[in-house]
Amino acid sequence: MTDSIERRTLLAFAAAAIPTLAYGQAGASEVAQKSRSFPGAGKQGLEVPKDNAIYGASQAAFEKYGYSPAVRAGGLLFIAGAVGVRPDGTVPESVAEQGELALRRTAEILRLEGLSMADLVDVTSYHVGIADNLKEFLPVKERYFERPFPSWTIIGVEALARPVLKIEIRSVAALRD
Repeated sequence: MTDSIERRTLLAFAAAAIPTLAYGQAGASEVAQKSRSFPGAGKQGLEVPKDNAIYGASQAAFEKYGYSPAVRAGGLLFIAGAVGVRPDGTVPESVAEQGELALRRTAEILRLEGLSMADLVDVTSYHVGIADNLKEFLPVKERYFERPFPSWTIIGVEALARPVLKIEIRSVAALRD
């Protein structure tokens, strides 16, 4: 199948129906070379290289809070919630800049896996003060997504992990054959 929507849909349904599909696929990416398997779980946690310019010092949070930036399972790549943090760990005030940084982090995980934003099949964004801040985020989002769009769920929340954070973006991508 050459149609990317059809391929993504098929992969998503196959992954749900056959949990063992495509586990442990070998990739030519830096992340695949620095992955961590979870015995018996059919999943592979990924690590961002320590010298990564996009993540910088902020990647210490993965170890501190005990989570992977992304996990491969069932032909899909599940990307943890990305927030708008600069490589030095500081957080900009504007929703637009936070959104830009969060999407840049998402794009970086995808790049490390040999994927692009076009491989996303599902995106969930969490917004503090959604009524006031969504309009500032939408132009940023438009620069990162093209047709065919992934599914997108927008959720307004009272707060995120740090009071200064205004947006968090969680994504799922279809792995390539």
